Formats: sequence, structure tokens, C-alpha cells
Amino acid sequence: MGARVWLKAETFQRSGSFKARGAFNAALVGLEGGDLRGLAAFSSGNHGQAVALAASELGLAATVVMPATSSLVKIAAVRGYGATVVTEGVTLLNRELVAAREAAEGDLILIHPHDDPQVIAGQATAGVELAQQSLDRGVEAPVVLVPVGGGGLISGVAAALSRWLPQARIVGVEPATGNDAQQSLRAGRLIELNAPPLTSADGAATLRLGQLPWQIIQDQIGEIVTVSERQIAEACWWLWSRCKLVVEPTGAMTVAAALAGVGSLSRDGGTKPSEIICFLSGGNCLPAQIASLVGDPTSPVLRGEGREPG
Repeated sequence: MGARVWLKAETFQRSGSFKARGAFNAALVGLEGGDLRGLAAFSSGNHGQAVALAASELGLAATVVMPATSSLVKIAAVRGYGATVVTEGVTLLNRELVAAREAAEGDLILIHPHDDPQVIAGQATAGVELAQQSLDRGVEAPVVLVPVGGGGLISGVAAALSRWLPQARIVGVEPATGNDAQQSLRAGRLIELNAPPLTSADGAATLRLGQLPWQIIQDQIGEIVTVSERQIAEACWWLWSRCKLVVEPTGAMTVAAALAGVGSLSRDGGTKPSEIICFLSGGNCLPAQIASLVGDPTSPVLRGEGREPG
């Protein structure tokens, strides 16, 4: 990659992704305020798992609304943590409305996956950790690559690093088929996609950024790059075969960007970074999903067509 690369492996976090940070923080803030109601969430999977786990640990009920097309392993995990899962008739377009109805009918606290100050503050703990870990290793001015879906993680990380590692440069990474955040940053206004993007990175298959994350992103993020589905697959293969890490496609987007040298990471010009930190945002995926990306011997990636991965 032309630089020293560090991996911030949120794949080993409780519930398998960074989402546990925001879900636990929001739930605990509610309890500290004396609100003993159960929790509700809408999610493609990782936020739902995190809310279900938080509810289980804190002795609360939970209902999670998930699109019927969600990953089966994520649906099973939410149920495994004891939450009620609602999927019938749920799509990416109506899941928020269904969750609001479930919360109202069940008298539950609806924890938004990214457009919530307590959720963003919880995700910011990853940035605080990263700053300390970087400084302990003498890394003071890295390029930090962060996956972008609704914007909760990148906005929390940006808020933390602006204080604790101010020389870091944060770059967001999106799938090329769903680059609403990149379009928004370029246009200077929040842009919403017309339809859910077709991508293996289900955690980034959002229509638009949240309003709160957008306020932070437009103030503190200078660049958002995109990666293709093939580049995501190549990154999953590289992480699995070279690092022995199971990383879901959304979490592998940052490594895809570093491998491909997209945007200002290009090795053909500009200022090449000497230190890159890649957030691996989650590792919740079915073996068959990873196999479809990395294990097909007829795959162009594994046949060696194009650039050699690694």
C-alpha cells in the first residue's frame, strides 16, 4: 500500500461491530435518567444486534425492525440476544416508520442508528481509543479511513480526533453504488439517493446521511472516496487470506480504498501518507457471503486478473 497500515478491528467488539458503543451509551443514558422502558431500533443488522445486546445486558426488552432481505446471520444474532425481530413487510425505505410505530405501540425508546447525539458520542469512544493507541506508537498525523453509511461512526471519530489527535486527516469511504455522502460533501448540501444502492456492503446501503452526522461531516471531513464492488471483494479476500480476519464487506471498504489508492491515497501523485489507519467496522456475515466474495476459484480476483491483491 506504500505506507505503514494499522487496522482498528471493531470486528472484535461486543456484538461484532462498533455499533455496541453507541447503543450501550444511549441505553445507559436513558437508565441514568430513570427511563426504564424497553428499547426499539431499525437496522440492517449491526445496530440491531447492538441494541439487542444492550437490552439483554441491562435487563430491558427490545424490538428490532429489520428489512426482510437482511443478512440471516444478523437476524439470528438479534434473536439470539433475546430481542423481538419484525421483518414482515419491512424494506429499507419503510423501516424507520415501522420502528416508530412499534416504539409508540410498545412504549419503547427508539434508538436511532446514527442520528442521535448519544449514539454519536458512543461511537466517538472509538476515536478516543484510536488517538491514545496512535500516540502510544508515535503515530501523530495518520490518514484515518472510516466507512460511511448513515455517518454515525465517522462523525463520532471526527469529533474525538479533532480534540485528541488534531493532526490526523479523516477520509470517509463509501460504496461507489451508494455515494450519497460524497455527493453531499461536494455539493455542500445533504443529498438523498432515489433508491437503495445495490452493494454487498449492507451497512452502507443507506439513502442519506443523518442530519446530526452531516453537520459534523461538512465541518470536519475534507474527503470522501468510493470503492467498487470488486475492490470490496478484493479487500475481504486480502483480510481473510493475509490477516486471517473475517470482515464483512462494509468493514472492508477502508482496506479496499487503501489497496486501490483512490482519491488522495493515489500513489501516482499528491502527498503520499506514511501512516494509514483503517477502521474495520464489523465482522458479522455468513460464511457463504464471504465465500461468494473470496472463495470462488472462477472469480476474476482469485484468477489474478488485474492488480495482484497484497
